[in-house]
Parts: sequence; C-alpha cells; structure tokens
Amino acid sequence: MKQEPLWSGLALVGALQARVSGALAREANGVSIDTRTLQPGDLFVAIKGEARDGHEFVRAAFERGAAAAVIDEAHARELAGAGPLFVVKDVQHSLEMLGMRARDRTGALIAAITGSVGKTSTKDMTRLMLSHFGATHASVASYNNQWGVPLSLARMPASTRYGVFELGMNHPSEIAALVTQVRPHVAVVTRVAPVHLEYFDSVAAIADAKAEIFTGLEGGVAVINRDDPQYERLADAAFAYAGHVLDFGESERAQARLLSYRQIDAGCEVEADVLGKRLIYRIGAPGKHVALNSLAALLVALSFDLDLEKVAATLVDFAPPPGRGQRETLPAGNGAFTLIDESYNANPTSMRAALELLAATRPGAGGRRIAVLGDMLELGTEGAELHAALAPDLMRAKVDLLFTAGPLMQRLYYAAPEAMRAAHRTSALELEEPVLAAIRSGDVVMIKGSNGSRMTRIVAATKEKFAPETAS
Repeated sequence: MKQEPLWSGLALVGALQARVSGALAREANGVSIDTRTLQPGDLFVAIKGEARDGHEFVRAAFERGAAAAVIDEAHARELAGAGPLFVVKDVQHSLEMLGMRARDRTGALIAAITGSVGKTSTKDMTRLMLSHFGATHASVASYNNQWGVPLSLARMPASTRYGVFELGMNHPSEIAALVTQVRPHVAVVTRVAPVHLEYFDSVAAIADAKAEIFTGLEGGVAVINRDDPQYERLADAAFAYAGHVLDFGESERAQARLLSYRQIDAGCEVEADVLGKRLIYRIGAPGKHVALNSLAALLVALSFDLDLEKVAATLVDFAPPPGRGQRETLPAGNGAFTLIDESYNANPTSMRAALELLAATRPGAGGRRIAVLGDMLELGTEGAELHAALAPDLMRAKVDLLFTAGPLMQRLYYAAPEAMRAAHRTSALELEEPVLAAIRSGDVVMIKGSNGSRMTRIVAATKEKFAPETAS
C-alpha cells in the first residue's frame, strides 16, 4: 500500500502562498533546508542562514532529487528552468506558514518543551513513550529555533496522533513567536538556569523568557519543575494561560515526585509517586536529572490520558543521543575504559549534573575519574566566576584528573586542587594529545563543553584512537 505523500503540489501552492515557475510538482514526501541531508522527493526550502543563502544550493538540491524548491522573487529569474519552483515573497515566512498549515490540518495532541537544560532528553523520552500508543512526530535532534520549529511542523504528517516539539531561545520574545506556530495542548519548562546571561539581566529574566511557552496554550496543561528556584514565577505565568498546572521534582509538594533513584549499569531504576500512583520503572540512561525529567514526560503522557504504568515501562528503551550522556566502553591496554560523551553543550547546571553522573560511575580496577572540560559560553560578565564556582563540584565528584580547554576554564583549572590538575590548553585541539596519552584501562572519562568550545573533536579523537578494530 503506497504511503500518502506529505504534501500535494496544489496544497503547497496554497500553504506557501506561492506562484509556480516551471512544472507543478505532483507531491513532496519530505521537507529539507539542507542539501547534505535532502532525500529524493523532498521539497527544498532555500532559507537564508547565518552563513550561507539556500538559493546557492537550489540546483544542487535538484541534482539530489528534490521534488521542488521554494525560492524568493529576487532569485526567480536566475533559477528559472532549474526545476519545479514555488516562488514566494519571503522564504522564511512561507516556511512558517507551511508549518502552521501542517499544525492546522492535524488532529494530533501536541506537547511543546523548553528549558535551560534537559529539553532535548525530555522531548526524546516523551516521543519514545507516545510512539508506543500512536503515530508520533517529534523535532529531530535540537531543531528548536526559528528554522527548526517551522521545519519540524512542516514535516508532520496529517495522520499524526501525537506531536512533540522542542523550543529554544537565547533572546526574549523568541519562544513567544515559536509557540504561536506550535499551539500546544501541553507546555513544559524543565528547568531555568543561568544560560545566555550574555543576553539577559538576570535568571528571573530567563524564567520570563521560558514562560513565554505558556502563551501558546489555549487552556491546556502547563508542566513545571517544582524544585526550580523560579517555580513561583513560572507558576504565576502559567496560570494566566493554562487550564491546569502540574509540577514535578523531589519536593514533597510535587505532584509527580521522585522518591528514589538508583544507578544500574548504563541506566537507572526510579521510584516515583505520580498524582498518588506509585511507580517503579527503569530508564536506559543514568543520571538523576534524567530521572527527574522523565517525570515531566510522564505528566505529558498522563495529560494525553495514557496508562502511566504502560508508559513508564517504555523508558527502559531510552538511550541518550550523541553528546548528551551517551556511553561507550572502549578497549585500552589489557582492559577497557568508559567514555561519557557530554560534549553537545554546557552550562553551570548541566555541568553539575554531568559531574554527578561521573561521581556515580565507578571506575574499573586501577581506573580513575577523568573530567575533560571546555568553556561554557554565553554566560556574560559572570562567566569566569561561574566556571571557578565548579571547583567544589569537582571535589564532590571525586575527580582524579582534570583536563580543561579555553580561557574561561582556566579559572576552574586553577581553582581546583593542585593534585587534580592534569593539563590546561587554550583550545580543544591542543588538549587532545595530553588527554589521549593519559587514558588507561579502568578509567571513566567524561567530556563536556559548549558547542563553541569544540569538545566533540576530543570525543572523536578518543573513539578513533581506541576503536576496537585498531586497538592493539
């Protein structure tokens, strides 16, 4: 049985408010803004990004099998004849209209998730849960910005039963614009933390920006972290728009309460009370922060009237994506070591959570706990102090060796005990050699930093050196 196309050509004309140049495409089976990942039959949308203009790649998109392309009037003459074209006044605006049309045509129950930390893992746990109960569509990776959200919406099939969307921001009013497109039935704020302080005066201002997610609720349910210092501020904002507010955390007052957490191998066992129902379940990833965010995901599922025990049981299959706590056991010498990849991003809150995870991971015989840390960016004038303030967390985590990269991490390096200091370098590239030389059997190596600190290169170098097929 042939699968229904994502969009018909005629539907695209109306949704994009476009004129057609060349032949009218019959249909599109996907939507893409990147020729590197474009699949044959996709609609290519020529977005003007921060570095490149998508119009430069329209001909390449057709060479890769694009069904059609969305371009603006300014490029219509030069691209005439390249293939089926939908010509619009503003490509970004037309992508947003396409996403909103996708939202309008589906009867799906929709959840939107934001937070300074934990939003991607919460989105992924929610997607996993809901997918066991019906066709589920979710944001890919961290498609949570002005391009990613409308693109994720535009990719949502009309037959979707559950939709889960991640919303991000680094400036005020960004989430308000995104949530207008998503129009969720449930809106979640996982946590408010000192992130993007370069663009905000205070953590309270960050909380206000995160609370913009509630403005998209037409009634509906708001889900908030009861343990968050900004809880009252978030709750006040939520009650202005939500029909009901639920909360989660370790607090005795939390409606979804974490009662106990126990790490088991590469996962954990959780005991929780969710609105009076006692649950014991396993998650396929470790970390108390993961356990807490699973409660937010459970409240989304409960809001969609799903069976809590059946939903919780699905989390045993949850695995963190690369760069967000993914674990690998790699050979070294006559044994092996554990690599914890936390390199996707970092801020003081997520760094402390990663160090707690390192502390809970026991090294093998003769092994050590090794922290390899890069700069946490966008922290404003308090950046250096926020780095140095992590020294007690290193000691609580019983870190044996500390490697750091970047000017901000230098403050932490010299704030840490002298016996812990292994090496500091100005960049991740320069830090590769001492880190790789230090690793031995039994070690637990955790690598973390902001995207801009490029700690992913150390992860890649570690995997390359200690890959099973090249190990001696």
